Amino acid sequence: MKLLVVEDDKTTADFIARSFSDEGHSVDCLASGREALAQASASAYDVLVIDRMLPDLDGLSLLRALRAAHVETPAIFLTSLGGVDDRIEGLKAGGDDYLVKPFAFGELSARVSALGRRPPLREAETTLHAGDLEMDLIRRRVIRAGKEIDLLPREFSLLEHLLRNKGRVQTRTMLLEAVWDIHFDPQTNVVETHISRLRAKVDKPFERELITTVRGAGYRIAE
Repeated sequence: MKLLVVEDDKTTADFIARSFSDEGHSVDCLASGREALAQASASAYDVLVIDRMLPDLDGLSLLRALRAAHVETPAIFLTSLGGVDDRIEGLKAGGDDYLVKPFAFGELSARVSALGRRPPLREAETTLHAGDLEMDLIRRRVIRAGKEIDLLPREFSLLEHLLRNKGRVQTRTMLLEAVWDIHFDPQTNVVETHISRLRAKVDKPFERELITTVRGAGYRIAE
């Protein structure tokens, strides 16, 4: 397996890396949460081993950011924070397992192997495209024809949903549920208003229209 160990204590990191290497695994080690975010987003790993207390970006924030970017690589927290609330917090942040220091390497190895046996997930998408439009999910940036487009958070979420369903009609109800988490019709024009604002930024300044209205059905973004 290919593992990423995110641990700022060099002695611990070296021990983990050496022990997994002796078992035949490929191991990368990083001490920075921000570096790990970039590395885990750009490279495919089988399992992540993450300390919670890291410089510049703590382990919880690191994993939350990865999950928000749809990086679903199995992750185990390896940390000295062992309270019940700490464990719950780690699992809710997107962790798949939680092991408290001090630890036995045999147990860590067994837990990592169990995570590695899970069915492989498709490679995580970090960018979405439609024509000359590109959405960077890590940097939260939208660029069309080389020009950066400034979107509000809800507009970004709406465009992301349309891009993830590129070529498929999205009804008003679908958009309310996916973007606003509303599971009933509030009898407002919130969808129409945001689509109009999104078109003004994404389509109006450019020659080709990407977001189209399918009369009587909903909205669709072109392939």
